[in-house]
Amino acid sequence: MKVVFLDRATLGDDISLDKFKEFGEVEIYDTTSPTQTFERIKDADIIVTNKVVIDRQMMQNSKLSLICVAATGMNNIDLKAANKLDITVKNVAGYSTPSVVQTTFAMALYLIGRLKYFDNYTSSGEWCESEIFTHLKVPYHDIEGKRWGIIGLGTIGKEVAKVASAFGCEVVYYSTSGKNRDDTYPSLSLDELLKTSDIISIHAPLNENTKGLIDREKLKLLKKGAVILNLGRGGIIEEDALASSIDEDEIYAGLDVLESEPMREDHPLLRVKNRDRLIITPHIAWASVESRQRLVDAIYDNIKTFKGGA
Repeated sequence: MKVVFLDRATLGDDISLDKFKEFGEVEIYDTTSPTQTFERIKDADIIVTNKVVIDRQMMQNSKLSLICVAATGMNNIDLKAANKLDITVKNVAGYSTPSVVQTTFAMALYLIGRLKYFDNYTSSGEWCESEIFTHLKVPYHDIEGKRWGIIGLGTIGKEVAKVASAFGCEVVYYSTSGKNRDDTYPSLSLDELLKTSDIISIHAPLNENTKGLIDREKLKLLKKGAVILNLGRGGIIEEDALASSIDEDEIYAGLDVLESEPMREDHPLLRVKNRDRLIITPHIAWASVESRQRLVDAIYDNIKTFKGGA
């Protein structure tokens, strides 16, 4: 049996894949371009892909029996074709929840505490010139007692709600699908949530209900000084509008996802003047060492289970 990893770089070099050798021959590629994909999968029994697209033509001209997606979303796989061709597709869910929740609060506290400003102040040597022991030029606020609005109350959103409550926040939410309900927290309309929340975090998928959900008009509803965080998917917030709002309306933003990844060199967010109001991380909220290990372990289990039933 031949197992092929198509984009091993997305799992990290610090996570071992040695245990997959028990399944047979293992081929590992750090990255795979569209022109390389078919050549690499045509003789494989099992492939592991994170973002590499696998279409109908590739599948019907291969000997594939199992496609393991190293992620929760499976939009890079033609699932209808796989079903018709009797190729099993297995994803992994829930592995990154602790990491995403942790990154959500790291971003929120970084922005609310104005940590970029204070770090720059001390590293520049200005504190050395101070006449007093502290520096109160730029105020910051407690998170306790603030309203935290969650857009997308799925598994991750619910965990964020628990931690926000532990911080003493009032939690409210908006369900983008209308299906996720939780009587523990008040459900608001999107406009009401945006108008009244001090902190807003997005934990929703990108679909017809969420694409462009937070546009220029919606951003205008935010309070002055509000913090908006996107740890769902790029494309939910209109990024051109956000870049303007950060400077013009004094809102703060934390983004782990963008509509186009990697980030474009000409991205408007790179031209934001008030950089202390913005933090962008390169789609790493999911990627703690522990999360990536859970992911690889689950892929291994998916293959083992499949082989046991094959």
